[in-house]
Amino acid sequence: MATEGARSDNPALDALLVEAKALHPNLIDLTLGRLERLLGKLGNPHHHLPPVFHVSGTNGKGSTAAFLRACLEAAGHRVHVFTSPHLVRFNERIRDTEREITDAEIESGLARIRALAADWQPHPTFFEITLALALDWFQARGLEWVVLETGLGGRLDATNVVTPEVAVITRIGMDHMAQLGGTLAEIAAEKAGIIKAGVPVVTGPQEPEALRVIKSAARSKKAPLIVVDAPVNEVPLGLSGPHQGWNAALAVAALRETGLPLPALVMEQGLRETVWPARFQSFGQGRVILDGAHNPDAARALTEAWRAAFPEEKAVVVFGGSSGKDHAETLLPLMEISARWVLTGFDSPRSVPLPVLEEAFLAAGGEARLCEQARTLPEALALASRHGARVLICGSLFLAGEYLALRAQERHQPSEQ
Repeated sequence: MATEGARSDNPALDALLVEAKALHPNLIDLTLGRLERLLGKLGNPHHHLPPVFHVSGTNGKGSTAAFLRACLEAAGHRVHVFTSPHLVRFNERIRDTEREITDAEIESGLARIRALAADWQPHPTFFEITLALALDWFQARGLEWVVLETGLGGRLDATNVVTPEVAVITRIGMDHMAQLGGTLAEIAAEKAGIIKAGVPVVTGPQEPEALRVIKSAARSKKAPLIVVDAPVNEVPLGLSGPHQGWNAALAVAALRETGLPLPALVMEQGLRETVWPARFQSFGQGRVILDGAHNPDAARALTEAWRAAFPEEKAVVVFGGSSGKDHAETLLPLMEISARWVLTGFDSPRSVPLPVLEEAFLAAGGEARLCEQARTLPEALALASRHGARVLICGSLFLAGEYLALRAQERHQPSEQ
């Protein structure tokens, strides 16, 4: 069942998070002006950060950020990291090498920001407030590097207030079309909006129309463009799936652009030790695979990863979708690796109703006789377990977060952005 807002075991923090979401009428409102004003009130922490890796793209942002962090830490560097959405707890979004931001720090930071912007119309969005909290915390903590993942798009994404050391653009695909545009070229233009004058930008294989846009943007900004042309495949990686070799290669190329002295053995250690939840993550001796794939490109990568890992097997797919996604196109490649299906709701305001998922399933060529439905994830897991086959849970990062919370027996803070 969908639950409004994030929850924790701290009632004061709960109230502040709910309030932060309610203050702006829209969940998404892409602009930089409000955040720049808010950061000014906070002393412009984004002007006093250590060097930043700024990561944009459609798929692979979080994994690439994880590879960057792991390689830097293997070399002894201390790193701040900002990612979204969170999976289990809000605190995951704001962390560094030493720890996550604490509940007390979130509570005091949100109260301070709320006081600064109390009478603004419109008020900063939840994402803008979260990023302001992160940048203020990073400045106070004062470590050596920042890895910053965009929230949505790039050009008008709140994270674009920074001028990075290196920009990284991962694989671009069709997602968030209502906000970013209905063509790949339009979406690529928004993602390429993170390119800054003279700042190196690293990307990898793209569809021709997307690569043309990235090249044009880099040329107009006189930004050196590095196009990675081979994946990392000679080193074992901490993340599974052929697509992760490309994400690792992006991270390696971005690190090289900094000029940091990172010996090959150190880089290999970082790539091998990279951890990032819900990316072909294995549980129960491999009987359950959890993946956050939630758009067509990600589903194709997941299908390829499944075939590489389990070439002779088909999955019982537990699938839950988030609002605003093309579910039929996402389901389509997964049909090739599925034996049975369980369509499910989950604990987020963005959980798609089961009739909508069923319609998408049938539109993708699914057979009704091979499909069951469950109102909640625990019910879906119980249904899936009856079939004896390996289970694949996918369709939404919010669904993945609920599964991780169930596994850890932790209280889940549902996310919606």
